[in-house]
Amino acid sequence: MRRGLRFGVITIQNVSWTVLAERWRYLDKLGFDSAWVADHFTNSRGQSEPWLECWTLLSALATHTERIRIGTMVTNITFHNPAVLARQALTVDHVSGGRLELGIGAGGAPSDHDMTGVRYWDPPERAARLREFTEVVDQMLRNEVTTYRGGYYEVHNANMLPAPVQKPRPPLTLAAWGPKTLRVTAQYADSWNFAPVRPELTPEQNLEETARRNGMIDDYCSELGRDPAEITRSLLVFPRASDSPFDSDGAFQDFVGRYREIGIDEFIIYWWREDAIEYGYERQVIERCADREMLEHLATETIPKLKASD
Repeated sequence: MRRGLRFGVITIQNVSWTVLAERWRYLDKLGFDSAWVADHFTNSRGQSEPWLECWTLLSALATHTERIRIGTMVTNITFHNPAVLARQALTVDHVSGGRLELGIGAGGAPSDHDMTGVRYWDPPERAARLREFTEVVDQMLRNEVTTYRGGYYEVHNANMLPAPVQKPRPPLTLAAWGPKTLRVTAQYADSWNFAPVRPELTPEQNLEETARRNGMIDDYCSELGRDPAEITRSLLVFPRASDSPFDSDGAFQDFVGRYREIGIDEFIIYWWREDAIEYGYERQVIERCADREMLEHLATETIPKLKASD
């Protein structure tokens, strides 16, 4: 089953609360399908920048929007307890009236470990922790009472009332790259998010890399007896990692079309250009971000045409 195209925007929280709240009201009015915030202890690109905490911010932003779906791109397991996160997700699902998209990822930014005193995990441990973390959150959001015993996390008779607004739970997005985390995605996720994060690759190589991992999801779903069509395929249009789709309407439509051909359903765009300029980021980063004028044009002109012709 081919899913309809969706378009979202991620806002980096290196600006004031007032600015962020205005931006989210603006995105809601423009008609984007989703809005997202990141989850790091600081901005790993500029650690001296101001930074607001993800889940506190998301709950507040929920009250400043009415229609748009809201989420974390993605919750970083480095400094979260899965049971507490399940409770936070439950709360935001209620605050937002059932608009939460719950994103989870394995993390890995050194500053997130160094600044919080969390021991750095090697890749096998990080993948194992992501599996257990996801299992705890999934079970707690589906069940009234959960007991779970894993190698890294455990909960005992954890009560979850009230039940989430969304049934059987808020949609779960997993960010995954390697075989182990992609298998977790195939088993538990409603959506898979991938960011082509290897800037040394050409645009065509980034496209091929995304297609390869997308195919791995299909294979793992088949092994698990799950229909691969149940999982949305979501692309984070990362500033340094792909050719810029923001030069023109044609460039954006071509970018979406090429990734649509390999199975991508959802495109998450960075709103970051003004802030990237202010904080002195390199030119290639700035040019791959969207500004207010571009976002408005995409939302009102280009995206409706893409959806209508899909």
